[in-house]
Amino acid sequence: MSATFDLNTRTGDTGPARLDFVEVDQNDPLATPLLQELAAEYASRYGRSPGVQYQELKSYPAQEFAPPGGVLVIALNDGVPVAGGAYRQYDATTAELKRIWTSKVHRGRGFGRLVVAELERSARARGYRRVYLTTGWNQPEAVALYLAAGYIPLYDRSLPSRTVGSHPFEKSLE
Repeated sequence: MSATFDLNTRTGDTGPARLDFVEVDQNDPLATPLLQELAAEYASRYGRSPGVQYQELKSYPAQEFAPPGGVLVIALNDGVPVAGGAYRQYDATTAELKRIWTSKVHRGRGFGRLVVAELERSARARGYRRVYLTTGWNQPEAVALYLAAGYIPLYDRSLPSRTVGSHPFEKSLE
């Protein structure tokens, strides 16, 4: 399954970006660059080795992110992987978003927002009525993305991020 989106450009862009979403297995070569970059980013933010972080990302069984209960989507711009994300079944009515990512060189163009929207669309089509996710305490950009996308924080936002730890969110798909 795939979907296509044309984006308006922002100042400094050379033209409209076209994103094609494709569903892949986590071992697909299209997923590898994004998972590697995601591992490097997590490692830099949380003081872990990129190799260890990558192995942790790959330690989830691939079938968790495969139909019918889950999916891993990669956003392609002119055939190049630029963003992606996944979900897996959390419970009978809830999808858990994981691995939302935009490549560093493609940030600031709204790709993350489109990945989240594509994952929500797919989850809704598969019968999920709610989406749940967590993000790390040292990922303010992710928190901003989820708040802007209408997610409800399930933690006390008045507390310092580091003391909260993992930041859970939810959103109704109904």
